Amino acid sequence: MKKLFIETYGCQMNVADSEVVASIMSKDGYILTENAQEADVIFVNTCSIRDNAERRVRNRIQEFKALKKRNPMLKVGILGCMAERLKDKLLEDEVFVDLIAGPDAYRDLPNMLEQITDGRQIANVVLSLEETYNDISPIRLDKNGVSGFISIMRGCDNYCSYCVVPFTRGHERSRSPQTIVSEALDMVNQGYKEVTLLGQNVNSYNWEENGEKVNFADLLKMVAKISPDLRVRFSTSHPKDISDELILTIARTPNICNSIHLPVQSGSTEVLKRMKRFYSREWYLDRIAMIKKHIPNCGLSTDIIAGFCGETEEEHQETISLMKEVGYDFAFMFMYSERPDTLAAKKYEDDVPDAIKNRRLQEIIAVQQDNSLKSNKRDLGKHFRVLVESVSKRSAGQLSGRTDENKVVVFDGQGAKIGDYVEVEIMDCTAATLIGKRV
Repeated sequence: MKKLFIETYGCQMNVADSEVVASIMSKDGYILTENAQEADVIFVNTCSIRDNAERRVRNRIQEFKALKKRNPMLKVGILGCMAERLKDKLLEDEVFVDLIAGPDAYRDLPNMLEQITDGRQIANVVLSLEETYNDISPIRLDKNGVSGFISIMRGCDNYCSYCVVPFTRGHERSRSPQTIVSEALDMVNQGYKEVTLLGQNVNSYNWEENGEKVNFADLLKMVAKISPDLRVRFSTSHPKDISDELILTIARTPNICNSIHLPVQSGSTEVLKRMKRFYSREWYLDRIAMIKKHIPNCGLSTDIIAGFCGETEEEHQETISLMKEVGYDFAFMFMYSERPDTLAAKKYEDDVPDAIKNRRLQEIIAVQQDNSLKSNKRDLGKHFRVLVESVSKRSAGQLSGRTDENKVVVFDGQGAKIGDYVEVEIMDCTAATLIGKRV
């Protein structure tokens, strides 16, 4: 049988896409391999969200170029957002690449591979208004068989001024709830204990057919009803759309995890206006207050961009003060990097010097380290139900899992195994990890 190697970069959405690709290719007679050197086909599923993500991919595919020199029959394809954004440049610069496929072209991959002859390059980056891969049963690529992803929608209609996603993934469209529930049920039957529902903005999930309407809160309840032992998570929420109904649904449904990733990007209303985020600092803090009122122990995480166009020192300090006020458990923090063709690239000057961006980022990281450590110290002496996901990277005698609030816990195994729920008392911590013992 033909062997396929898939390497995935970027977000959880890309992991879910790679699982769809694996399923499509398996129906065409391919089996997955974890060894690129024995592959007949190599696909690199890419991300364009930041410039350094693209640079990593460009460096990596040079290694596959060397493999192709040793095996001229090897086929190399670039998939995903970077393929969509840079089709012509990639085909011109990387002449050894055989195919380019955008996020809506994965069904066409077997056909595209058949068309590759005598150095001919094939590309399909046509975006779709309908494609959701509704009928595809993904092949799970995770290693633990405990926690997996379900893509519930594709595309984005927000057009934040710094973001390429609407241009690389197209307009927003939602999958039917029946297929999502069916996929989650299949995962439970395979032994999975946790699913994460994915979308660029899950809050705007909206499905309607024959007079029946399902919003995201409805969908969460439908998936949670499958089994009380199934943990349900989701990512990512847009602050402008997180409703009281959704917050109350989480609060009232025991197996929907008390964990919300709510990207703020900046603590300054003026910066948020330039980012085209459609909410203010005050709106965001109101949503946080609503969450804390109804889900007192909710795990909170966020995304923050340092040094966006025109950001003043005062605006940066507004981000710092918001971080301290919210007290996030975790954050993804980045320096702004201009993405071609976005509104920010066309309308604003990338005028914050790199040295200042870096200094502001380091200040943001320092505040978050302090927040994370304080948050974890508050858990000392508490008991948590932990879903065991893996053996600890540091010690074969310890296991690692996460709490309902999405905090990582390391503890002595004591007969537990991956996939078990165990009760753990927290004895110590770092800023990143809770350390406990089984009780």
